[in-house]
Amino acid sequence: MSPALAWNCPVQIKAAEDAIKKADTMKLGPDARALVNQAKKLLEEARKHHREASAKIDHANAMWKAKAALAQADAAAAMSTP
Repeated sequence: MSPALAWNCPVQIKAAEDAIKKADTMKLGPDARALVNQAKKLLEEARKHHREASAKIDHANAMWKAKAALAQADAAAAMSTP
């Protein structure tokens, strides 16, 4: 992984934060709410990996966890009731 990609962690984390905030404002059923809760846990793990990174793998883990959190929040939003 190039250093430029390592610095992409904050971008991925911000995207996940925004998606979670958006999903939190919607009317969510129990399944969608569970996805948002899991997304929040993954986001915290991503932040920790990035903050405590000492190797490239830490940045890689931060990025995939942030992307997974984004996907779960987006899926929850898609399941919301209008």
